[in-house]
Amino acid sequence: MNVHWFDWRQSQIKDMEIGIDSFAATPSHAKVNPAKLLNELIERIEFADQVGLDVFGMGEHYRKEFLDSASSMILAAAASRTSRIRLTSAVTVLSAADPVRVFQNFATLDLISNGRAEIVAGRGSFIESFPLFGLNLNDYDALFTEKLDLLLKIRDQEFITWSGKFRPPLQHQPIYPRPLQEKLPIWLGVGGTPASFVRAGQLGLPLMVAIIGGETHRFRPLIDLYRQAGQKAGHDPAQLKVGLHSLGYVAEQTDEAIANYYPGYAEMFTQIGKERGFPPVTRAGFDAQNGPLGALLVGNPEEVAAKILRHSEALGGISRFTFQMDAGLSHEKLLQAIELIGKKVSPLVNNDRSMNP
Repeated sequence: MNVHWFDWRQSQIKDMEIGIDSFAATPSHAKVNPAKLLNELIERIEFADQVGLDVFGMGEHYRKEFLDSASSMILAAAASRTSRIRLTSAVTVLSAADPVRVFQNFATLDLISNGRAEIVAGRGSFIESFPLFGLNLNDYDALFTEKLDLLLKIRDQEFITWSGKFRPPLQHQPIYPRPLQEKLPIWLGVGGTPASFVRAGQLGLPLMVAIIGGETHRFRPLIDLYRQAGQKAGHDPAQLKVGLHSLGYVAEQTDEAIANYYPGYAEMFTQIGKERGFPPVTRAGFDAQNGPLGALLVGNPEEVAAKILRHSEALGGISRFTFQMDAGLSHEKLLQAIELIGKKVSPLVNNDRSMNP
C-alpha cells in the first residue's frame, strides 16, 4: 500500500486554515495583572477574527506562568465578541478531566458561538494536573484511552450507558446541552508517540500534531502511520485531516521578528529545560531551529508562508496550521503579528496552493 495516497493536490484544493494557539502566558519580567492580561487576550482573539484568521485555540495548564486552566471560559468570552473564527482547545487535558463536563462546556461554547466550537483532546506535556486532581501518573495512558472513549460516545449519543475503571458508570443517562453542530469536532492532539498517531487513525479523528523542535519533515513516518491506520479502519481519507501546531512569530522584517521573539523564547525554554534536564537555549540552536527544515517559523510574512508550504509538502498535505507565539511578547507586538498572519501569511499560503495544485 502506498501511504502517500492522501494529497490535497490530487483533490479539490481547499484553503489551509491558519490560526493562533495561546497558553495565556504571563511575562516574567513585569508585575502581572491577570485581569488585564486576559482582557488583552480576548481582544487579540477578536482581532484575529477581524483580520480573517480561521481558528484560535486555548491551551490548558496548571502553572503560575499560564492563565489558561479554564480555557472554555476564555473561549466563551471571546465567542461573544467574534462572528466567524473557530474556537478550540489546544489541548484539553482529557486525562485529568471528566468527559461529561468537557462535553457540556464545549457544547455550551458551541451554542454561544453559533456552531464554532471544537475540542483538541490530548494528554498534555505537563503533569501538574495529575496530583491536583488526585490521579496516578502510572495511569497516564489508560486514563486518556478510557476518557476519550467516553467523550466520543457522548458526542455521538444523547443517552449514554457506559462503564470504566476511572469514573462511575452511566446508565442510560442523557447528557445536555447538545451542541448546535450535529457532530462537535474532536481532534486528537499528539506529540511524537507512534501509538497516538495510530489511535487517531483507527478512530478516524483529525490529527493535530505539536512540533516544537527538531526538523518537521521527520514526522512524516508518524503521519503516514496515521493515514495507514485510518485507511485500514475504513475511514474516508477526507476526514483524516492533519493540522500542525508550531512555535512562530511574524514581523515585517526577519531581523525584527528574531529580535522580538528570541529573548522570551530563550527564557521560557531554558526554564522548562531546567525542569526536564535539557541544556539551556543558545542562539546557535535557535538559528538552526529557525532554518529551512527546523520547526520554528520566525520571520517575515513571505519566509514564513513559504516554510508553512514546505512543511505541508513534507508531511503529505496539512489542513490547518496554528502559531504558538507565547514568548513574553507585548500585546501590541502580538496584535501586529496577528495582523500580518491574517492579511499576508494566510493569503500567501492559500494563493500559492490554489495556483500550484
